[in-house]
Amino acid sequence: MDRPSLAVMRPSLGGQVIVAIVGAGDIGRGWASLCIAQGWPVRLFDHETKSLVEAHANVITRARRLVALGYADAEAVERGVANFNVSRSLLQACAEAHWIIEAIHEDVIAKQKMFEAFESVGHRARIVSSSTTAIPIKDIVARCRRQDRCMIAHPLNPPELIPLVEVVPGPHTDGALVELLKGWLRALGRIPITVKRAKQGNVAGRIAAAVWREAIDLVLTGVVDVADLDRAVAVGPALGWAAAGPHLTYHLAAGGRGVEGFIQHLLSTFESTWADLATWQRLDPEQQHRLVQALSRAYQGDIDTMRDARDAKLVAILKALEEVRRERESLGVATEDEA
Repeated sequence: MDRPSLAVMRPSLGGQVIVAIVGAGDIGRGWASLCIAQGWPVRLFDHETKSLVEAHANVITRARRLVALGYADAEAVERGVANFNVSRSLLQACAEAHWIIEAIHEDVIAKQKMFEAFESVGHRARIVSSSTTAIPIKDIVARCRRQDRCMIAHPLNPPELIPLVEVVPGPHTDGALVELLKGWLRALGRIPITVKRAKQGNVAGRIAAAVWREAIDLVLTGVVDVADLDRAVAVGPALGWAAAGPHLTYHLAAGGRGVEGFIQHLLSTFESTWADLATWQRLDPEQQHRLVQALSRAYQGDIDTMRDARDAKLVAILKALEEVRRERESLGVATEDEA
């Protein structure tokens, strides 16, 4: 299992990686702030001029905020800021890039046209990745000749804080380039996982969708209020999963019985719960309205204040996990199951 440090690390890649990011939405800005925080040169482009202008200041603010959170080195950030350019054209953004990151809206035709354009403007790029979670890479690259360098690299939001990145190769992706991308991601302090078979929502997205559906159902059926539901997840299973993940959590709970005995002992309990879980696939307008109202009642504060609190907690958790990993590694007892 990949076990990179969560701390900011300098890549031993024989030079800096020049990154072109196409799409100045929230994910694109997150990618940009992450790369800038590492000191890498970043070129940002978007066909919407207004979005691009707004993104410039926001990206720099987000990168510098990582320093305030103790999650980035100030010198590296300022080096990245000095090498951060908003490009006037796709060609200007991609011409010198080693890595092109596509982060536009989730539209398969738009992505196909963009990847086709990369064929003529991104000759130097070793890797071209999409940030999608909804569209298979084989569909995105359908018009491309150089499919060997194309793959999905899907981050979680906010990309500059959450270390997981799901890497999904296509049918014709070069395995050596998959490993190269994973090396770049580790150099950015990310933890890449390889999704071996394309699946709607990848891995984390599917788990999040399943948990959120049940969370919504518990609220709409009057079992629990929004705030208590969030507390139940945040300081309950999510806390355990942050340390071990779901499979290891139950494996450890098995104790002396072993995992086989544990599963046999509790399987009927889980099966009873699984039979009672929500199975609906969409919310009707009335249910959507009720959910919005419930969320609005629960969280009426300033959104920026709540985001700041969330980010501070995320960094504290990541630092604690990193400290434990380093301590165990120094004692020679780090195990392959540790992140």
